[in-house]
Formats: sequence, structure tokens, C-alpha cells
Amino acid sequence: MTGPASSRPGILLGGLARIGGTSIFALRLVVACGPALAHPTLLVRQIYNAGARSLVIIMLSGLFTGMVLGLQGAYLLSRFGSENLLGVAAALSLLRELGPVLTSLLFAGRAGTALTSEIGLMRATDQLTAIEMMAVDPMRYVAAPRFLGGFIAMPLLAAVFNIIGLFGAQLIGVEERGIDPGAFWSQMQSSVALRDATEGIVKSLVFGFVVTLIAVYEGYHSEPTAEGVGLATTRTVVASSVLTLLLDYMLTAAFM
Repeated sequence: MTGPASSRPGILLGGLARIGGTSIFALRLVVACGPALAHPTLLVRQIYNAGARSLVIIMLSGLFTGMVLGLQGAYLLSRFGSENLLGVAAALSLLRELGPVLTSLLFAGRAGTALTSEIGLMRATDQLTAIEMMAVDPMRYVAAPRFLGGFIAMPLLAAVFNIIGLFGAQLIGVEERGIDPGAFWSQMQSSVALRDATEGIVKSLVFGFVVTLIAVYEGYHSEPTAEGVGLATTRTVVASSVLTLLLDYMLTAAFM
């Protein structure tokens, strides 16, 4: 018997096999991270590749996101005569939701695809096979440093996004809407708690782990062809985006 009904078990088994393979790969990767820390020069280079090279898009997106928050927040709060609370609204939105989520999506589109294509190209040109033939573990010298670089860079980029976003909200709220700058910052400082910042930090760490793991896994197991590398890059963006939004809901519900 053929058709959609008969193909469902195959799709289910394929999905379970992929989850199992990713989990095993994650364990191997975490184990390999210990020896990779003994090469700080390589680690710093990967943090630069994943983090510093993503700064421009992160800063521009953070600025415009903050400016939109300033416009929308001031318009909404003006209906209730509470425009001075704009700083609180912008800070909570950025710290708890927009900062880590948008940074993760941008990180997946910029650094995640770069990691996947780089490792996939090494697979396609037999560089990983050559490394294995020299009795060198590619997990330790190729995958682990790139995973650590992305994992460390993600929360740093989220912090930059939040800072620039708050500046954009302050720029609109104070300079255009005429909100008192003292009220903007004082209300923010008195209302934003450590719990709010902690939620954003935890989310950025979880997103950084998941997005970087997917990028490294897809590149490491990509088909050794140009088409295979392209498909792996596409899967990285799709899977990272969907999991970011799913995990955001789950973590928000947990913190609530």
C-alpha cells in the first residue's frame, strides 16, 4: 500500500532518527569542548567570526527596533496619560522578548549560515576526511571551537541589541515625543527587576546553544555536493527560526 497514510511511519521514524542523531552529536560536541578550550587563539577567532562580524546587522536592527518601540509605545501610552512609562515598556520588551528572540533569528541568518556553509564546504572538499586520516579528531579542532564561538557570542550580541534598542527608544521618546529624560530612565531603573534581565540572559544562552548546534550539525553532516551544502544551509535557517520561537514560548511560560 502506498500513499500519504503509508508514508507517515517513514516520516515519523526519519524525524526520530534525526533527533537521536542530533542528540548524540550534541553529547560528542560537549565532550570535545573541553580540549578545545586549550586553544584560546582558535576560540577567539571563532568568537570574532560569529560575533564581531554580526555586529553591524545586530546594531542596526536593534536601533530600528528600539525606535519602533518608541513610536508605538508612546502612541499607546499616550492614550492612558502614561508616556513617562515608555522606558519601562521598552526595557521589558527588549530584555525579556525582543532582544534574545530577534538576535537569535538574525544570528541564525548571518552566523549560523556561515558556520554551516564553512563546515559543509570542508566536507565537500574532503578536508574533514583528510583531518581524520591524519589521526586528528575534527570534532575537537573543527566543530567544537565553532560551537563555542557561537555559543559565547550569542548572549553578547543580545546585550548589544538591548543597549542599542534602548538608545533608539530613548531617541524617539525624548527627542521626538518630548518625554522627560529623567523620568524615562528613573522609571526604567525602578521598575525593571533582576528577574527580567535573568530571563533574557537565559533565553539568549539557550538560543545560542540550539542555533549554533544546528548550524554545526547541518554543516558536519551535509552531503558533499554544492546542492547538499545549500540544502544544509536552508535547513539551518528554518530549524533555528522555528526552534527559537518554540523555545521562546516554553521559556516564557516557565518564567511566568
